[in-house]
Amino acid sequence: MRFRINRRTGLALTLGLAAAAASFAGAARAAPNGAAAGACGNWSAYRSFVARFMQADGRVIDFSTANQQTTSEGQSYAMFFALIDNDRASFDKLLAWTRSNLAGNQFDARNVRLPAWLWGKKTDGSYGVLDPNSASDSDLWIAYDLLQAGRLWREPTYTKLGQALAARIAHDEVVDLPGLGPMLLPGPQGFRNGNVTRLNPSYLPLSLLRALAHDAPDGPWAKLAENSYQFVKTVSPQGFAPDWAAWQSGQFVVDPKTGDVGSYDAIRVYLWAGLASPADPLAKPWLAVLGGMRAKVAQNGFPPEKVASTTGASSGEGPLSYWGALAPYFKALGDERGLGLARARLAALDAGVPGREPLYYDGVLGLFGTGFIDGRYRFDEAGRLVPAWRNACD
Repeated sequence: MRFRINRRTGLALTLGLAAAAASFAGAARAAPNGAAAGACGNWSAYRSFVARFMQADGRVIDFSTANQQTTSEGQSYAMFFALIDNDRASFDKLLAWTRSNLAGNQFDARNVRLPAWLWGKKTDGSYGVLDPNSASDSDLWIAYDLLQAGRLWREPTYTKLGQALAARIAHDEVVDLPGLGPMLLPGPQGFRNGNVTRLNPSYLPLSLLRALAHDAPDGPWAKLAENSYQFVKTVSPQGFAPDWAAWQSGQFVVDPKTGDVGSYDAIRVYLWAGLASPADPLAKPWLAVLGGMRAKVAQNGFPPEKVASTTGASSGEGPLSYWGALAPYFKALGDERGLGLARARLAALDAGVPGREPLYYDGVLGLFGTGFIDGRYRFDEAGRLVPAWRNACD
């Protein structure tokens, strides 16, 4: 099961993720301007993801949930993949649906509202916002997507909206913790109780923080990147990141609600670390503090589904989505055996499992992982997206 947190109350919600493989066979698309297929085009996995999970109006649906939910996370990730694929039509549909349904049409540079994190089928059978609280990780991704789209597609409208959203995040979702400085709340409401502030390590991709620092140097982003590294380092004493942790009385502590477990949220911590540019001064240290996962896979041949971040005790076998997250991690570490294991498991994304439906989380982490190791995109030292089409295929 994959645990997410109710953005209003901070309570855990179970989203029901099975450990099944996903099918991503799709129709080939001709590479632009005669460029060779591969990193420049013919991203059949992305096209199959769009066909399976994205409605024609730009809504991404997680079909594994009873309420057929859409999250701001799903919208933000799909926008990122559309940018990698140079698919502006889908990008605009995703943005338009997010604006209309998650932000109540208050989503322009002069009046930007943080999008609700959860939308889907209500108890009365109608569809709409299920929780109006926002999710800061998704907000960061949407702001990043817009800023990079403005640069890559030379469209200032995207840039202005991205800047406005970044400013809103800084105002509503970044807090100054005594003794630490700026830190990203998981959402504006429900994560501060007295002197305890609950935090999520998987909400802090280094590349995104660097890019926001580059585009908004007066914001909290550069310091937030430094604090985020200290956060992950402190809460991962055995080399394993937890899903959640907290700040209390001037120090990072085990999360009072979920404990020290690292599972479906935490797996993204390894992904973001693997995606960071090697030229970033924090990239190697960040990878170094997460060495427990590499050692565990080397020992067992698979990642654990759950691990105790304070002791290193583990249980279960992680599903296919974990291999998508870990592929860039192994590549960044130069771990050829681990990367080979990941490639072998991720081949199931194309082969599929007869009788089993593709799963949203397998899909998104699979696209992050395979897209990176196949050379479809990377991040530079300033956190900017470098898609293959930008130079080789444009």
